[in-house]
Parts: sequence; C-alpha cells; structure tokens
Amino acid sequence: MIHKTAIIDPKAELDSSVEVGPYCIIGPQVKIDKGTKLSSHVVIDGWTRIGEGCRIFQFASIGAIPQDLKYKGEESWVILANNNTIREFVTINRGTSQSGGKTTIGNNNLFMAYSHVAHDCKIGNHVILANAATLGGHIQIEDYAIVGGLVAVHQFVRLGCHSIIGGSSAARQDIPPYTMANGQRAKLFGLNTVGLKRHNFSNEAISNLKKAYRIIFRSGLTINKALDQTQSEIKNSPEVDHLISFIKGSERGITH
Repeated sequence: MIHKTAIIDPKAELDSSVEVGPYCIIGPQVKIDKGTKLSSHVVIDGWTRIGEGCRIFQFASIGAIPQDLKYKGEESWVILANNNTIREFVTINRGTSQSGGKTTIGNNNLFMAYSHVAHDCKIGNHVILANAATLGGHIQIEDYAIVGGLVAVHQFVRLGCHSIIGGSSAARQDIPPYTMANGQRAKLFGLNTVGLKRHNFSNEAISNLKKAYRIIFRSGLTINKALDQTQSEIKNSPEVDHLISFIKGSERGITH
C-alpha cells in the first residue's frame, strides 16, 4: 500500500488502508484516515488532518506554510474531511494565528487541477473549484457553491450556498446564496435556477427566491429597506431567510 520510494516521517499517523504512491512526502504532524489514496509526488506537510476516502492526485501540495508574511512558524492546521477529490497541482495552505489557525474543508468537495486554497479559508460541503480557481485568505464558501475556472476570489469574501461564479471572473465582494455572478468585476445575473432545480428545490422555494431577488436587487430600494420589505412580504421561507441573513452579515459588501 506504500510505495518504496515514498518518504514518510515515523511520527506521521496513517491508517493501515491508506495508499501512498511513488515519491510522496509526508511530514511528522500529518494524520490520514482510512481509505484515502495518494498518487505519486504528493506532498503533505505541517499539522494536517486528511479524512476518510479522499483521493489526492499527483503533485498536489497540502499543509504548506501560508503565503502570508505575518506567519512566523506557529502551529496551524489544514483539516480536510471525508471523500474529497484533490486533482493535479492543487495547493492548500494551512492557517494563521490571525483567524484561529485553521484552514478547514468539509466533505465531498472537488478541487480541479491548479486550484488554490489560501490560509484560513473555510469551505463547506459539495463545493467545486474548477481549474485554476484561486482563493485568497480568509474566504468562506458555503455548501454546493461552484467557482469557475480561472476565477480569482479576493480575501475575506464569502460565497453563498448554491451560488455559481462564471469562469475568468474576479469576485471582490460577497456573492449571495443561490445567485449567478460573472465578470472581471463580478456582477449578479439572477438566480442559479438550473442549480436549484438540479438540487430538487421546490417550485415554491424558487418562486420565493425570485421574488426576494427582485425586491433586493431590482427595486431600487436601499439594501436595508429592501431587506425589510422582503421579510414582510415573504414568510416561512428558510431559503429567503438565509439569503437575508447572509446579506446582513456581510462585511465586504454584497455583489449587485
């Protein structure tokens, strides 16, 4: 299960079912759970925890020090949960003391070739980063978001659940849940209706979100008045409630 050319520190903890391919390097603070497979030339370093059933392809780098000049060698982590696919040349850096010292990634995510996850990012479940998608530090991504190829996301930006950013875009402000964004200075282009239908959102839920989108982004009201009107007109909708809560919690501002 472990190729003879792999270099594994004796202090690393690997489940007996872990497969390690040729020329992989695994550092002393690394722990890898059962069923995970590493192809050739994978480097896993630092305080890194890899969950169950992950597939890590050749030349990926996980747990390297953050690309942050404030980092001074303190203990910090990458925590990768279960059933994640890490394709070729993906880089995932560990956290800094500025934000709790952890880069965390949930379950069932796909990171395509050359994508980058910077320090202190918090990524949910079922997220897709397409080829060469690049995340700055401290980014939060909710479940089922899709980041297109060659997309750059500015540090501290949040991406809402079931949102999608088109390829070659640049996101400088938060992308609200359930929406589509695109452009060199990303703008919203309506709801991600196709994605919502694929994930079996009810017709009522989609209708409520469409109404909320019109009020918030097309009515011409100030954002606070638009949110108040949305709350008063649309009741008992968990999706709309989440959309409103996400917008209210924005610190960098919302993409319009």
